[in-house]
Order: sequence, then C-alpha cells, then structure tokens
Amino acid sequence: MRHAMQRTVLITGANRGIGLATARALSGAGMRVVLSARRFEDAVRAVDELAREKLVAVASELDLEREASVLECAKELAARRIEVDALVNNGAVLFEGDALTTSSQNFRTAFEVNVLGALWCCRAFVPAMLARGYGRVVNVSSGWGAFAEDLEGPASYSITKAALNALTVSLARSFVGDVKANACCPGWVRTRMGGADAELSPEEGARDVVWLATLASDGPNGGFFRNRERIAW
Repeated sequence: MRHAMQRTVLITGANRGIGLATARALSGAGMRVVLSARRFEDAVRAVDELAREKLVAVASELDLEREASVLECAKELAARRIEVDALVNNGAVLFEGDALTTSSQNFRTAFEVNVLGALWCCRAFVPAMLARGYGRVVNVSSGWGAFAEDLEGPASYSITKAALNALTVSLARSFVGDVKANACCPGWVRTRMGGADAELSPEEGARDVVWLATLASDGPNGGFFRNRERIAW
C-alpha cells in the first residue's frame, strides 16, 4: 500500500525530453511516477535511466493515437491498484507545413495525439480524481497555440495546441472539489522536437509542468502559464 501522503502522477510521452525531465523532477520530489510511452520498451529504458540516478518510476505503455491503448493502460494500473492523482498530458507530435500543404494524414495524427489523446486520458483517469476529491491535470501546450500570439508555427501543431487550450478551459469549468486543470507553455526547449539550438534545457522546460502537477489547494484552475505567469489564450 502506498504511503497515505504520496501522490501518483502519470506522464504521457515521458521517455525523453520534457516528459522525462518532469518524471525525474517529480520522482525526486517524492511522487510515485508512472512513466508512459507509445512503446513499452521505450518506457522501460527511461525507467532504467532514472533507476541509475536512484529514482523510482513505473513503466507503462500508452499510445495516444489509440483510445484502446489508453483504456488498456488505465485497466493495467487499476489491476495494480495504482491510483492516478495527477495527469500530465505531455505527449505530442509536430509536422511542418501550413494549413493547405500539410497532408490529411498528418493533420489526423496531430489531432489524435495532441488533442484526442489528452481527452481520452482525462476520460480514463479524471473521474476517479473527482470521486476522491483531488486531482491535477497539466496540459503541456505551446505559445504557438495561443490566439494572443497569432497561432505561429506549423499549422497542424498550432491548431491542435489551440484545441488543447480549449479543452483545458472546458475541463476546468466542469471540475469540482480540489481538482484542477491548467495548461502551460514550456518555451523553446532542446528536445528532438525543439532542436539543438533551442534556448532552454528539458529541465528548464519542465519547471511549469512540475509546478502545476503539484499545485496547492489554493492554486489556479483553468489558466495558461509561462514561467508561472498567466498568459493570454
């Protein structure tokens, strides 16, 4: 049985980049981390990497393109009596191109991973949070998905991140008790997606994610943040 005060966080796309940095930070802070990836072997490799740093995480397979995979992950965790207190919707894809040139398949994949995957995870794990009266949902978004910042960036990415922001607002409005949903923009981060020239390390990019996943009861709900400052949608 887990310690009464220990919280469990599920992080999607956590085998590298911001997701892995978030897993590292939250495990180091004493949370129980479920580190998920599209392929189970990738999750296991990341868990082993953390273990070499004396950090503990649980590997789980979760393919955001398939609702059945999300449901299977939830079923597996329930069988292991692992209750998810915080959900970090981090997994995402980015395809280059504007609205007229991006292929239909890439648009479809972007919506499935960046938006529907997050929705499916919320449907799988948030009802139990509401029943227990505690939960944190963190949607890792982007300034490229902000109307206030002109929806810059590749079309399929900016459009789906704008949709993820809308999902955040909708979720927050329906939550009761100490259950919160927020989005954050990590900034330009040195990951496989961000590239080697990006200005921030994965650890720096994970700071807002970690903060929102561990918010106190008087913390914000339904906001969009960068460097812990609320920004416009």
